[in-house]
Amino acid sequence: MTGVKVTNILPPGLYGLDALKPGDMIETPSRQISDDDIDQFASLSGDYFAIHMDKQAAIEAGFAGRVVHGLFVLSVIDGLKNQSAAQLDAIASLGWDITFSAPVISGDTITASLTISTCRPTSDGKRGVITAEIVAVNQHGITIQQGKNILMVNR
Repeated sequence: MTGVKVTNILPPGLYGLDALKPGDMIETPSRQISDDDIDQFASLSGDYFAIHMDKQAAIEAGFAGRVVHGLFVLSVIDGLKNQSAAQLDAIASLGWDITFSAPVISGDTITASLTISTCRPTSDGKRGVITAEIVAVNQHGITIQQGKNILMVNR
């Protein structure tokens, strides 16, 4: 993470390449993660690791309760991004580089911010590629995941 300085919190709207600049930030809504969410993700992914499925196993491993799958948290961050009042006019995600900084425990509420760090047109000039630095926090303000998402966007 480069620590791009936030210069503008984007108001509601749809933003393509030509409307974005480094320092623009989007704040997402929040979502609380439940035991049922964990169970559904485990069913979909096939990841039934004990710290996700058994509260006692998670406690014995040193956690406060059932640990939410890191990839589920990343998926929720992406979903929150797409529910934000300020929207990126995205065509496709080109990749993620994410660090799982702290565990998310069942019952935690997460929110994220995305700060645009780079913007450039594609080689044909018809679309754009942006990099958004992502910081997701829990209800205590503790960073739980951070990194970047590279996106292809409309002009």
